[in-house]
Amino acid sequence: MSEATEPAGPESAAVVDLLGMVAYAELLAFERMAADARLAPDLRRRAVLSEMAVAEIDNYRRLAGRMAELGADTEKAMAPYVTPLQEYHELTEPKDWLEALTKAYVWDSIADDFVREVAAFLATPDRDLVLDVLHDSRYSDFAAAEIREAIAVDPKVANRLSMWARRLVGEGLSQAQRVAGERVALTMLIMQGSGDQAGVQGLFKRLTAAHTTRMAAVGLNN
Repeated sequence: MSEATEPAGPESAAVVDLLGMVAYAELLAFERMAADARLAPDLRRRAVLSEMAVAEIDNYRRLAGRMAELGADTEKAMAPYVTPLQEYHELTEPKDWLEALTKAYVWDSIADDFVREVAAFLATPDRDLVLDVLHDSRYSDFAAAEIREAIAVDPKVANRLSMWARRLVGEGLSQAQRVAGERVALTMLIMQGSGDQAGVQGLFKRLTAAHTTRMAAVGLNN
């Protein structure tokens, strides 16, 4: 394998950390989508979510394959993220179809934006792989359309889902801070890739701006 495809030293640890995080997120996404599909109000919507769940497993396999190429143990690479991600999902278990869609639309999009930013600091082929396995627009577009339709039918739904979205973000940021404190190599990659503290602040400003735009696009309050 060529040197370009084999990061070494601290960079290798950061790459494996990121691949492990994304791989475990893909596994959880599969489980969550399969469970959320049962909340769907009809078979058409249930089928849409089930099809998307299958894609998550394919993504996981690609990430696991790349970690094997790098000589990393996939299970060990994912292990540090099991507790924080599981706790997040347990604390944000949706009660109904609209809460499930809002969770997918709000938090999955923020997580994807973050990973997209960090992936930009990687060399190929890892950068290309991570970017390729992120949720495609079908998922967020589907969720957004469902949320808009629900609000059009009953405008009061917007307040409930806005409060739910704020809870999702709060719980998610709490777990993200925990991970950042424990995964030194990944944190250093973000710091070095951003250039300095101002660069890190700029990254989070972009994440916040994108989140605000998404909320407004479906009629929710930030």
